[in-house]
Amino acid sequence: MGKTPMSRALVRRETISGYLFLLPSLIFFVGFVVYPMVMCIYTSFFDATMNREDIFIGLANYKELFQDPIFLRALKNTAIIVLVSVPVTCAFSLWVSSAIYKMRGPIRSAFRCIFYLPVVTGSVAVTVVWKWMYNNYYGIFNYLGKAAGLLDKNINWLGDERFALGCIILILLTTSVGQPIVLYVSALGNVDQSLVEASQVDGANNMQVFWRIKWPQIMPTTLYVLVITTINSFQCFALIQLLTSGGPNHSTDTIMYYIYYEAFKLYRYGYGNAMGVILAIIIAVFSAIQFKLAKADTSY
Repeated sequence: MGKTPMSRALVRRETISGYLFLLPSLIFFVGFVVYPMVMCIYTSFFDATMNREDIFIGLANYKELFQDPIFLRALKNTAIIVLVSVPVTCAFSLWVSSAIYKMRGPIRSAFRCIFYLPVVTGSVAVTVVWKWMYNNYYGIFNYLGKAAGLLDKNINWLGDERFALGCIILILLTTSVGQPIVLYVSALGNVDQSLVEASQVDGANNMQVFWRIKWPQIMPTTLYVLVITTINSFQCFALIQLLTSGGPNHSTDTIMYYIYYEAFKLYRYGYGNAMGVILAIIIAVFSAIQFKLAKADTSY
């Protein structure tokens, strides 16, 4: 039977009311997300700069990108950051969470607070502390290294191409594990304990219980952690800006920092937007691969 005129009118009124409630958020989303994205793609085909009219140049910005040695090095540095920080962050967070989620409430909460503290602390404050620790004259790393006999002389950690990127990755790791640990503790606490107990009765050891019972149930959390950590790693900017400004000799340049440098220091907006488009495509591809792998891992 078809809907009566009254029921159709009710559905129409409810639909209109729903869209009216959504309208403020929709306006904000279109104005501050969709429109900038469209303009970013549009201006990437132009030689756009200040104080003159934009000039259409087609794919010239994209061609220049892959002939730009600084961009290629920034792309390499970004890939290193992602490939190191994402798996380490996820593995370390899961290991810590597995160790603390069975603890008593106050102790578990204390550990979660300790690990989450760098996340809520201002990036400038965190950077100032790490900059002091890396200082080549009175930093704690040089002091401990010399006291332990590991170093013969002070090392300029952030001024040496051999160590600068590793130092950035170390800071990124310490500020990235807080949220995954909190999420994993919650996810492990929601695992169906009846399945765990049944598998233990059947003789499964701890490793088998984890991979066969717990891992599939925390896979949605793992997927979320992977995607968010990947995006944050690709968008690493504040640490570079505050600590090294891409130096020494572009050894810590990332795509995000190079976008900032080209767009807001050299005022090459079209070129910077072309890099932004490439970065968005790379992040989308990585996220799609992670979704695909996670789906395959749970299709048992």
